Amino acid sequence: MRTQPVPVTVVGLGQMGAALAGAFLAAGHPTTVFNRTPDKAAPLVERGAVRAATVAEAVAASELVVVCVLDYDAVHALLGPVAGALRGRVLVNLTSGSPEQARAAAEWAAGHGIGYLDGGIMTTPPGVGDSANMILYAGGPELLAAHRPALEVLGDPVDLGPDAGLASLYDAGLLGLMWSVFGGWLHATALAGADGVPAAEFTAVAVRWLRTVSWFLTTYAGQIDAGEYPGDDATIDVQVASIAHLLHAGEERGIDNRLPRLHLELMREAVEAGHGGDSYARIIESFRK
Repeated sequence: MRTQPVPVTVVGLGQMGAALAGAFLAAGHPTTVFNRTPDKAAPLVERGAVRAATVAEAVAASELVVVCVLDYDAVHALLGPVAGALRGRVLVNLTSGSPEQARAAAEWAAGHGIGYLDGGIMTTPPGVGDSANMILYAGGPELLAAHRPALEVLGDPVDLGPDAGLASLYDAGLLGLMWSVFGGWLHATALAGADGVPAAEFTAVAVRWLRTVSWFLTTYAGQIDAGEYPGDDATIDVQVASIAHLLHAGEERGIDNRLPRLHLELMREAVEAGHGGDSYARIIESFRK
């Protein structure tokens, strides 16, 4: 059975905010929208949204208020003056920021009697509304549980617990992971492409390889939590030798090798410290410095 649609307000109608409002509308939720530039609401109004003339009017329209604007300063500039009207409502802040900003926002909300969830949208605007994509939430597991039927129309809600800073922290870490994967893939694709391999053909094999890499990540996570790095799969010193082949292939083809050289530097540090027989997970200690 479908859950009864509930009223939702979306404050901020940039590309992401408009996508959020569109997903609520598509799921049948009565949706009120507000943007400091009113014209941005026009396409959503054509689809059935109600355009609020003021932030106060927007907040008053719904128990669930979602804000997605440029930064936390913009959040406070918009919502600070209507904090009293937000009392007793639930504010879902999907604005990008730091863990420290998220925790401060949660304290501000608590001081005004406002339920608060901080979130991280792990997709681009076209991916909003697809359950394959994650929306990270932190700060109020009970609030997420109560409003899950509405919020899950945006994407798969992932509860990170009561610490409001964790959604921003995960968001930053996962973006870093993404850029590192992109960098490695681009280097490898350039390497294969130098010998005439089309990017699409190489990537089909690379994606399959990433499934194996994910297995390594899961295994290494247990080692990191335990603080023990048994080299029972592939030791660092063996990988130092292996990366030499990658560097040679790149040099022969005129490929920029700065990225694999960074990995080699980290591996050599571990070997010189006497950890050559450990697993690659040991290199986390270099990052912790």
